[in-house]
Amino acid sequence: MADAIEELERKRAESNARADEHRAIRDKLNAEARSWAEKRAQVIDELRAKSGEAQAHRRQRDEFNEQVKETKRLRDEWNRKLQEVSDRAQELKRTRGPRPGAVPTWKLRKDLKELEFRHMTSALTDEQEKRLIGEMKRIEQQIREQDDQFRQDPEISNVLAEVGEAKRLAEENHALVGQLAESAQREHEAMVSLYEQVDELRRQADEVQAKLLEVKAQADEEHRAHIGAIEEVRDIEKMLHAARGGRGPGGAPTEAQEPAKEEDFLARLKKGEKVSTEDLLHLQKSGHR
Repeated sequence: MADAIEELERKRAESNARADEHRAIRDKLNAEARSWAEKRAQVIDELRAKSGEAQAHRRQRDEFNEQVKETKRLRDEWNRKLQEVSDRAQELKRTRGPRPGAVPTWKLRKDLKELEFRHMTSALTDEQEKRLIGEMKRIEQQIREQDDQFRQDPEISNVLAEVGEAKRLAEENHALVGQLAESAQREHEAMVSLYEQVDELRRQADEVQAKLLEVKAQADEEHRAHIGAIEEVRDIEKMLHAARGGRGPGGAPTEAQEPAKEEDFLARLKKGEKVSTEDLLHLQKSGHR
């Protein structure tokens, strides 16, 4: 029986060593899992922050786009107003002709364009060019005088003031449309860039989560192996207790069965086969001590 006890003690030492090894690996894996969990938390925090920034840029972009729509409406409205008052001003100019004997403004402008074209396209002597420029200045003066005369009419003056105001507001709103559209585009680009970062962070979070689950599964496996080894140690200690003269489980003697042979018992132990306390008690009862 001394050989059996020695073999059981060796088995217990091996099981203890395995339990310690599995526990060390389990603890290392659990530490790694905590590290991955911290990494996941960091990635998720960054993801949420970037997502919040992206949503803020989207809201700002949408606000700018709404302002663009309203400003376009105002611009178009003032453009229509400009067209209306310009048409009315032209109509007044046609109906309120110049003083008797004066050439109409439309005729003066037509003559001036013809002279300007001749000045740019004709080969002129110095004298001819001088006379041509003088004629152009005379017509320009007549146009200014007629414009001044028109402006002296209160109705025409008011209409021309409306033309100027409508033109100013139409141009201001047109410029504002461009500025707001640029602001909206900047917010859109910032939003898109952040959402791309969010997508990348989400991919990283998925990878970290997968790694975390993998490590946790390995840690659980090592924990189960550790528990299994501990249970083996306890079983062997029960068998050692019985081999050293103790009783079977519960303290009750086991019923006689076919006697076990010590050689078979040791062979099974050395092979790593499962042996029970009852097997050892049978061996004791058979007289092999």
